[in-house]
Amino acid sequence: MKDCVTEEHLYLAFSHQYRDSIFPLHTSISLFLLSYCDCKLFKIFLVPTGEDVGDECVTKNFPGDLEVHLISRCQLPEVVQSCSLPAVVVKDGKFCRAGLSVVLRHIIQKTYEADPSKKDVLELLGFKKTCLKACAEVSQWTRLCEISIPLAVERFLTASPEHCQAIPPDILQFERKLGEPVRVHNDDKIRRQKLQQQKAGAKAAVPVLGEEATKELKAGEVHEHPPPSLELSVAFSKLLVQEASDAVNREASHIRRTKTSDLPLLDHIFAEGLYFTVADIVLLPCIHQFLVSSKKQGRNLVNLPLISTWYRRVQEVPGVKKAAGKCNMELLQLPELMSAPEEQAQDFSSVPDELEEDNEDSNFIGGPRPTMTKLMENGIEAKFSPHPCPSWTLDWTSLPSAVSPGEGKMSRDRALRKQQQLNNLVAVVTKLAKPGDVIVDFCSGGGHVGIVLAHMMPSCQVVLIENKELSLIRAKDRSDELGLNNIWFIQANLDYFNGTFNIGVALHACGVATDMVIEHCIRARAAFVISPCCYGFIQNTVKFKYPRSHQFKEILSYKEHMILCRFADQTAAQLPPERRLIGKHCMGLVDLDRAWAAEEQNYSVQVISMEPESCSPKNNMFVGTP
Repeated sequence: MKDCVTEEHLYLAFSHQYRDSIFPLHTSISLFLLSYCDCKLFKIFLVPTGEDVGDECVTKNFPGDLEVHLISRCQLPEVVQSCSLPAVVVKDGKFCRAGLSVVLRHIIQKTYEADPSKKDVLELLGFKKTCLKACAEVSQWTRLCEISIPLAVERFLTASPEHCQAIPPDILQFERKLGEPVRVHNDDKIRRQKLQQQKAGAKAAVPVLGEEATKELKAGEVHEHPPPSLELSVAFSKLLVQEASDAVNREASHIRRTKTSDLPLLDHIFAEGLYFTVADIVLLPCIHQFLVSSKKQGRNLVNLPLISTWYRRVQEVPGVKKAAGKCNMELLQLPELMSAPEEQAQDFSSVPDELEEDNEDSNFIGGPRPTMTKLMENGIEAKFSPHPCPSWTLDWTSLPSAVSPGEGKMSRDRALRKQQQLNNLVAVVTKLAKPGDVIVDFCSGGGHVGIVLAHMMPSCQVVLIENKELSLIRAKDRSDELGLNNIWFIQANLDYFNGTFNIGVALHACGVATDMVIEHCIRARAAFVISPCCYGFIQNTVKFKYPRSHQFKEILSYKEHMILCRFADQTAAQLPPERRLIGKHCMGLVDLDRAWAAEEQNYSVQVISMEPESCSPKNNMFVGTP
């Protein structure tokens, strides 16, 4: 194990204790992962959400090998007070990680860095370490695991008996997810091995167990029956950090010649597919509480055969029962279930499919002219306000090198264009800001905007919010080089930031992220200066429906609005001038819709073209004031 690991503080919310779990469930999930990883790297603080929580109430129901401290919300570090819990912050530092997925992924990475022999812990991050990396605002899967299922279970447990008769739709959605075919990066090879196994009529091989796993097998940690399928064999080989190919033989020549379309599909073993990941860690405490409650109510789980199988299988994973024991989770021993197909189909029909319906016709062909003409006939054309300070520029040559975007390791031409983009945003922000203001740089990336603002306006507090850890670490390094004291760094999805602020900025917020930033600013009644990007990624989400404004909704359908978004992305310098002109016009129309939607919330909004327009193909900029 590596020494001298910097101590980090982990802050968890505490509302109440119910049966064998601490609530909110995000706290139980975090504690379960710490127990599974056997991680003692964090100093843990519980933050009660009520006034009547005493030390004894907490410690008697806490994992015995973890030391915890009670702390009130007002005692939290300032940067943490701006975030939803769970949150992790370096002791006395200004770098905070907030939100369940970000915190869990950080615990896993820190555990592995401290002890590289724990390869099984690193495998929890999945293929290319992307498990639950996409933020819940854009990923339906992350949203289901991180938000929807924990909330659904909490509501289910607190509902009166007459209101919790039906299985929550989010649980049914997970059941349906487990029934979908699995797609993994090497599935062609595994599907051929499955076909060979089927043709041979053979039973799946038992995975070769390592010495440690053999001990756990004797202790009853692994299921006493051998895995019944090739998928299980592959999954458990991965769990024991062996090559999956050890468990199966090379396929025959006639199998190798079989078309991919004729290969059998792979069945789900764990939540994301074949492999045990942090998604299973998140879901186990939630599904466990749901099953315990259902069992107490005498509920028949016939409509959840796949969840029941998954719940049993997760218990076979080495280390899971031990971690559950530490967390006082008494895992159930469920019988194998066979579903009644008619009942199951009837139950699944109640699962909302809003997103699929909304986006079903988003794949289309056709140009933007009919849509643009339709808007023009209704008196709507792209409008651009005059730039308030078109020739304003920073004196880049007099600034420290760490302020310049060239420090972000980009080419000279790109750095010049980035400086021109920053001139536009900084010019407007300096006009809006006053001493003592809090300025938030949303989707900050490597901190190009935030670092310039913090350096130029030392009397303002600047907060950088970014979901990508490496980008934020680069920004922190540049800030440390400059010795900035008025800057915080928060690795989190936008929804986990709930602090008050005066001005929100974003340079090239991608797709729906622009609308998320505008919504955040409106909620805080803050001014905003935003440059949108990636219009082609705009689509209906759980939170946002397009078009945004009443005027556009009365004229355009979702499909017509998506046509504008797709063509708004066609502004690259290498395209023909006429094509770029149409793209710019579509950008203007999409952003006019956004501006009008903000004006419906009592904002004054201008859509401006950056100067010079050549600084970026995506050169629109919103300036909104409440």
